[in-house]
Amino acid sequence: MEISLIRHGKSKQIDNNRMTYKEFKNWIKKYDDSGVFEENSYPSETLEKIASANLVITSDLKRSIESAKLLNPDIHAISEPLFRETELPNLLTKLWGLKSNPNIWAVILRCLWFSGYSRGCESLSNAKARAKIASDLLVGYAQEHTSVVLVGHGFFNMLIAKELQKMGWKCERKINSKHWNCTTYSLFS
Repeated sequence: MEISLIRHGKSKQIDNNRMTYKEFKNWIKKYDDSGVFEENSYPSETLEKIASANLVITSDLKRSIESAKLLNPDIHAISEPLFRETELPNLLTKLWGLKSNPNIWAVILRCLWFSGYSRGCESLSNAKARAKIASDLLVGYAQEHTSVVLVGHGFFNMLIAKELQKMGWKCERKINSKHWNCTTYSLFS
């Protein structure tokens, strides 16, 4: 049995200008609503895993669904909100017009989230509990279909990977959060 975790492609939302926190919140909405760029080529392992999978699952976000279709236009994936990316918290203050690029805002908010701050979003502990449910579902699918692929998101795939490892699933390398990267976990009885 095997479960492969693939991170979606690069978002078409590429605006990297300095912006206020309020503008960044709008930027996130655009990021979620945008599709992904079609690439000239994709990693061969990723293409092999999605082509040979007996079941393909995505989150219900556009970038995850589109990525699965770009990797294999003939697949019929199951889309589940359970596999959505972890959200970023809302700041309590407007920071008096402070401007930064989206990557810096994301790093600041993700660090706050990992430190326990989760205003307006799922907490880290709740995300871990959701990842446990998601990994249990993936294991059930793998027991039924032998080979399962999830086209998901960087942080949530990482949380799922940790849960799979706790259950004894093995991987030959560390999970990689690059776009289009595939990490496969196996369980041998």
